[in-house]
Amino acid sequence: MSRTVRDDVGGEVRLPDGPVRRVVSLVPSLTEAMAATRPEALVGATDWCTRPSGLDIPRVRGTKNPDRAAVADLAPELVVCVREENRELDVRRLRERGQQVWVGDVESVADALRVLRTLLVDVLRWGCPGWLEEIGRLWGAGRPPAARSRVVVPIWRDPWMVVGSRTFTTDLLAHAGLENVFGDHAERYPGLALEELDGAGADVVLLPDEPYVFTADDGPEAFVRTPTRLVSGRLLTWYGPAMLEAWPVLRDLGPSPGAA
Repeated sequence: MSRTVRDDVGGEVRLPDGPVRRVVSLVPSLTEAMAATRPEALVGATDWCTRPSGLDIPRVRGTKNPDRAAVADLAPELVVCVREENRELDVRRLRERGQQVWVGDVESVADALRVLRTLLVDVLRWGCPGWLEEIGRLWGAGRPPAARSRVVVPIWRDPWMVVGSRTFTTDLLAHAGLENVFGDHAERYPGLALEELDGAGADVVLLPDEPYVFTADDGPEAFVRTPTRLVSGRLLTWYGPAMLEAWPVLRDLGPSPGAA
């Protein structure tokens, strides 16, 4: 017996009638989510799937250059992707190899909660884990609060790029009471001059450690007008168990005394 489900981009996926037993994940945050729910079903992941620590499963290269032959050799019943992190080309070619690929689409907190629940409950048929119920309680209730602080979030330098509109990060920050200064920009990840970032009127510049690895010696020195804070990129961009850790950190986040 088998069943057919549709993913977020209209693709049809054929799955066994019961719980899915073999999964390859090409999405770091969803790897963590599945490992926190049914780790024995994960049979492959990308090199960037660093959580949970000590996850000992075969690796299939990166999110944007997966080894498609290695994926097929692992004989998964399902390959998990998302529209933002994985290329449509790889999804198409995996399907041409006969792989069943499910693609999620996440641009907001509501999307993240929906994708996590749909994947775990409806697609994988693993049930709803307690950690997801708790995330829904923390992040899913009501409208975002009034902003208490305005932030800029660079994701790269030389050239400088920041988080813009229609992103999970911007919406996550809003739910934590932090307004992304460039959250209404026409682009999702605009490239801007450093002077524009430093002069944007933000209360603080949040410098994550991914995808660009900002450190105490690489990033803060570029800003002469705006205080900076180093922050875990995982807490800004990963949906799943990371959102439990993100809640207290982002709710308390603001400029550090004397930061510059």
